[in-house]
Amino acid sequence: MSTPTPGQGPWAPRPGYQRARLPQLSTAAAGAPRGGGATPQGPGPHPPMGPAGPPPWSASGARGPGGWRRVVGTVLAVLGALGLAAVLVVVSASATDMSQVALATLLALIPLGIVLLVVFWIDRWEREPWSMMLLAFLWGAGFSTVISLVVNTTTTVLVAESSYDLEGAMLVSAVVSAPIIEELTKGLGVLVVFLIWRRTFNGAVDGIVYAAVVAGGFAFAENILYFVRYYELIVEVFILRGVFSPFTHVIFTAFTGAAIGMSARRRSRAAWLWCAPIGLGCAIILHAFWNGVIAASPQYYFLVGIPFFIACVGMIIWLRWAERMNMRRRLADYSRAGWFSPGEVAMLTTGSGRSQGRRWAAARGPVAARAMADFQKGAAELAQLRQQAVDGHAGGDFAAEERRALERITQSRRVFLGQA
Repeated sequence: MSTPTPGQGPWAPRPGYQRARLPQLSTAAAGAPRGGGATPQGPGPHPPMGPAGPPPWSASGARGPGGWRRVVGTVLAVLGALGLAAVLVVVSASATDMSQVALATLLALIPLGIVLLVVFWIDRWEREPWSMMLLAFLWGAGFSTVISLVVNTTTTVLVAESSYDLEGAMLVSAVVSAPIIEELTKGLGVLVVFLIWRRTFNGAVDGIVYAAVVAGGFAFAENILYFVRYYELIVEVFILRGVFSPFTHVIFTAFTGAAIGMSARRRSRAAWLWCAPIGLGCAIILHAFWNGVIAASPQYYFLVGIPFFIACVGMIIWLRWAERMNMRRRLADYSRAGWFSPGEVAMLTTGSGRSQGRRWAAARGPVAARAMADFQKGAAELAQLRQQAVDGHAGGDFAAEERRALERITQSRRVFLGQA
């Protein structure tokens, strides 16, 4: 199939649109040297696809995670689930009856749901794999919570025994121990996902998404602990933790996640070694400051919390805008080679355009609607793949992956234009 002609759809090429004659991308040029070097060549020109259909190489299967990654991910997820089960056992032992645990769990699901809705909004253009999101959640709810519970409790006991001051020991645990161990274990979860599935990271936004899921899991388990511990005041505690501050842990860990995500854009594959500690340091300092303010002057909660929250929201909106502009640049590379019309690039890189595209396709039936969704998803993945090549992190299979992505996009276009 050739590129759609004017009148075949709202995003067909403009009249007189000519495909650029760029050199064909070779496997050798698929990725720049990982330590630096020239940017990869532009994509090859859109080939003429006649009635025989796409070329033979398009039949290759989609890339999936390596076998060892699946094994490691499964093991870590199981360990996280066991950790969460251990937390629930501890909570059940401290409760007078299981109804307290049930109510606490139900209430803890409310702020978790709020966090996940925000995460899905941030990640709506280029979804992270569900398996890795589940691993991130279980890491936070299980591993991070268990380690933090043990370390913070031990710190409180040791300081109280040495100083004979339980209140002071609890303050030390809240301002010193908790920020360090909690941010360290949560940040480690993001780093594990990054090191094992590095190619799913394409910038700070991806790091924030995984950090939010890890922190959301941690806050979920911690809220259950607090709701059962202070069951007599459960309404007040729920309002404070579940309504007024569901994003505190998310915001702290987001600094670590953003730093790790930014390291993926660096030429050096070891950039996380200095980026991650910077983000972790910011997370620890902010966490300690927050706990200190709440412990010393609870009346300053809104005075400190609201401006801080607004600033973080602004940062995330700016990062998403930057990611969208980057996606536009990468798809423009393919537009110049004739793989996308300029109208398609505009549609794919704006929220209103994507919504308009989905509505237009939905009016043509469910098959066209699914094809449009796949077209939009495939374009986002193609832009991410191209960005990895530009950053010098393309794998040896880049050329084959690029071909598969382009064929998938072309086939989806055929379907929603009624040409399949």
